[in-house]
Amino acid sequence: MSYATISHWTCDDWTDDMVASARDKYIPLIMSLGANKVQMIRTGDLSFSVVTEYSDAQTAETAQAKVAEIRAQAAEELPMKMASSHAGDVFVTS
Repeated sequence: MSYATISHWTCDDWTDDMVASARDKYIPLIMSLGANKVQMIRTGDLSFSVVTEYSDAQTAETAQAKVAEIRAQAAEELPMKMASSHAGDVFVTS
C-alpha cells in the first residue's frame, strides 16, 4: 500500500525563482529519498501544498528525518513557512 505526505505552506511572495528552486533543487532532493512522485500545488496567491507519494510507509518513515532537514532548509532560504503537515496510507487511488 502506498503512503503519502502532505505539507501546507504559506509564503510572503511568489516568484519565478521560487518555482525554479522548487523544480530544480527541492523536488530532486525529495525524490532522491525514495519518493515515487512529488507534486507542488499552488492553492492560493501565497500558498501551496506539497504532496509526496512513497511506495510504502517504511520508505516514507525512513525518509522523514531528511525531509525535515529539506523543509527547514527551504524555509530558511525562501520567504515561506510550513503551516501544517499530514501523512498516511493511500487507501484508494485511480
